Parts: sequence; C-alpha cells; structure tokens
Amino acid sequence: MISNYILITLVGGMALSFLLADPPNRIHPVSWLGKLVNYFMPKLKHKSSLKKERLKGIVFTLTLTFGISVASYYFSVALYKIFGIFALLIYSLLVLKFTMAILTLERHVNAVTNALQEKNLIDARKKLSYIVGRKTEPLDREHIISATIESIGESVVDGIGSPLFYYSLFGPSGAIAYRIINTLDSMIGYTDKYHYEIGWMAAKLDTISNYLPARLYGLLLVVSAKIVGADWKNSILVMRMDHNNTPSRNGGYPMSALAGALRVRLEKVGFYVLGANIEPLSIEKCNNALRMVKLSVILFLVFTLIPMVLLLSLIGWWDMLYGF
Repeated sequence: MISNYILITLVGGMALSFLLADPPNRIHPVSWLGKLVNYFMPKLKHKSSLKKERLKGIVFTLTLTFGISVASYYFSVALYKIFGIFALLIYSLLVLKFTMAILTLERHVNAVTNALQEKNLIDARKKLSYIVGRKTEPLDREHIISATIESIGESVVDGIGSPLFYYSLFGPSGAIAYRIINTLDSMIGYTDKYHYEIGWMAAKLDTISNYLPARLYGLLLVVSAKIVGADWKNSILVMRMDHNNTPSRNGGYPMSALAGALRVRLEKVGFYVLGANIEPLSIEKCNNALRMVKLSVILFLVFTLIPMVLLLSLIGWWDMLYGF
C-alpha cells in the first residue's frame, strides 16, 4: 500500500533529522534555492509601478513553488516506474532530510548556550545571529536566551512541523512546496519598501501554510510540558493571552506556549512580550525548551501525522495521487 511507503519514510526521515545535521551549504538544495532567489530579486523590481512589481512577485513565487513541486511529483512517479520502490524510498528520505532540520536546530542552540556558559557574550551574539533575523549586537544575556527560546518555538513549526505536515498530505512534493514557500518568505517576505510588493505573495502563502501546523504545535507543546513536568496550565494560559502579541499570526502560538510552560518572559524589544517573569531566564530553560520541542515532534508523528496518513488512505487519496 502507498500509505505504508509514506509512513515508513515519515518515520525514517524524522529519524535521519534527529541523527544527522544538514550538509554544507554548497550541496544543500535550500542554499541553491537561495542563490536563485538572489539572482532574480533585482530583476523583479519595477522602477515606476508597484502593481507591476507585485505582479512580478506573484508570478515568480507561484512559478517557482508549483514548477519545482510538480516536477518533483512527476520525478517521483518516474523514479518508481523505472527503478522501483527502493529508489523512491531513498528519494523521499532525502527530501525529508533536506526540508526539515531537528539536529541542526539543536546544534545552533547548543552553540549559543555553550558560549553563554563560557561568559562570552560576543560569541553568543554571533552564534545567535545564525538562527534569528534581529540585530544581536545590542542584546544582553537575558535577551540572548529569550531570542534563543523564541527561535526554538518558531523553528519547530517552519523547520520541522510544517514540512512533515505537507509531506503527510502530498508526499515529497508537498514538503518541497512548503520549503520553497518558507524560504521565499524568509528572503523576500518583509514589510519594508524594497521587499514588500515582491514578497507579498510569499508572505501570504507562508501565513496560510503555517496556520494549522502552528496551532497544532501550540497544543502539542502543552502536552509536552505536562509530560516533562513543566507548567502546562500556565502554558495554556499564556498561549491564550499572548499568541497575538507577535507580528506573525502563527509564530505566537508555539512561542507563547513555551513561555508559559517555562514560566519565563520572552521579549523582542520594541516588538512584543510573551509570558511573565515568574522564573529567571537561564541556559537550563533553553535545554528544557529543546526537550519539549523534540518530544512534541514525536507526539506530532504519533497523534497527528500517522492517523492523517491512514485516514487519507481509507478515502483513497494516496491511490488517486500516487496510483502506482
């Protein structure tokens, strides 16, 4: 059954992401995508018409997203017909490995906390800059820890949960489509004058595609908090009260759930505050956040993704989509 193939690759791809970090950028497909976007970005600008600039951005985003993901779909079908199921399994595992990053996130977080343990704020700020978009030079120790925990919360959705979710709906092409959308949003989906019109479609698609995974993960982080002995009741309370504090309509859910569970105040100065300063921010709080996130990934697999794949199998979805 096709659903068995999806389930095997889901578990295998997740295991690979727990065990293996991302390869160097020079051989990473997401890095290649970034270079492609950087090449086309100046060509998408329009000197006199913002409407034409937005239209160019829409066409570029949709062409890149659907062009590559549809090509991936037909490639997977051809791969199976020519080389068999084993080749398709390998391809699918590689897609999942390249579209999500669990161990890589953990290593980035550990790099920040190790620098903090050595009381090297300069190095901690530098390591933090690899995983956040804000300026890290002015940050003190507490705000470095806060930004690290915020990044853990946001990354569990766009770096792990959403690729798995769309793989479970559409197979490899779903994970690829999501990763393209998210990469475009991270590169051009800004609200400043230079990027806004070009990145408008990428930002909208990213918001839509993360809508359900973000909310599911908010709930799963509450369950994770209960399992590890964190403050799950406060996690619910803070998520209900503060999830709209962030500019992102989605990122506030997992970040506020973590803030509540850890009983800490997370703050991006001048932008938002999540939670209350019940307990001080510490390196141990970062480690606890990672622990809850990793547990939530397993819960997501067991209680969301596997049932979803099996349900889709019952209604004939996989036979229609991948009728090998």
